[in-house]
Amino acid sequence: MRLGVTMFATDRSMPVAELARAAEERGFASLYLPEHTHIPVSRRTAPAAGQAVLPEEYSRTLDPLVALSHAAAVTGRITLGTGIMLAAQREPIVTAKAVATLDHLSGGRVVLGVGFGWNVEEIEDHNVTYGSRRDVAREHILAMKVLWSEEEAGFTGRHVSFEPSWSWPKPVSGPPVYVGGAAGPKLFAHIAEYADGWMPIGGKGVRAALPALREACERAGREMAKVIPFGTLPSEEKLDYYAGMGVEEVVFSLPGAPADQVLPVLDGYAGFLR
Repeated sequence: MRLGVTMFATDRSMPVAELARAAEERGFASLYLPEHTHIPVSRRTAPAAGQAVLPEEYSRTLDPLVALSHAAAVTGRITLGTGIMLAAQREPIVTAKAVATLDHLSGGRVVLGVGFGWNVEEIEDHNVTYGSRRDVAREHILAMKVLWSEEEAGFTGRHVSFEPSWSWPKPVSGPPVYVGGAAGPKLFAHIAEYADGWMPIGGKGVRAALPALREACERAGREMAKVIPFGTLPSEEKLDYYAGMGVEEVVFSLPGAPADQVLPVLDGYAGFLR
């Protein structure tokens, strides 16, 4: 089983390059960084995780693609992932170029974890309505896939269109796309259509959801999507439980803090490497 880590990387947390190097040295397989473009101060939307006050780290997150380029420059093996990137809030032509460039420069080590977002005002500031965000994200990802795979890439959709165009570099790895979010028919339909797997936050309820995900994939005529429990707090029992379900990668949550607080946690997690 591959074990990875994720951290809210901010302007006050452990530098991403140092974290990536430390994670790789200890044998971790992947590093994922989240995204919030900004947090409107109105705070009309309650925190998705149920906190009374939204933690400051949400408004201080680094751009994940720029931050991961620093990680790529000082490592040679570890997978570099977004966990998650808010696809509806990203212009797809520019984002496809940035992702392809990162993948090219890192030697094919990029994984794109994407999601739809929960912060209504953040989404609306990108001229996307909350109710349309899933459809917008879908088209953005499909458009990026065309740019990554076709020499003369064009796309016509409801939310994004562009004429046949040249766009290089092409990614080395694809890259794989994983969708985050709570289990449900809409999410699983998206995964079955255009993604390689599901990234459930925390991993709770995964076993019960697997039959529905498998059914969605079968209806789409494809093999079962991968499942990567994301942002978990590990234990031997939990890892054995995931392994029994055929899970091949689990991502542990690190505190978004300076190195003197992150490294002891990382060292503790290293004890789970097998």
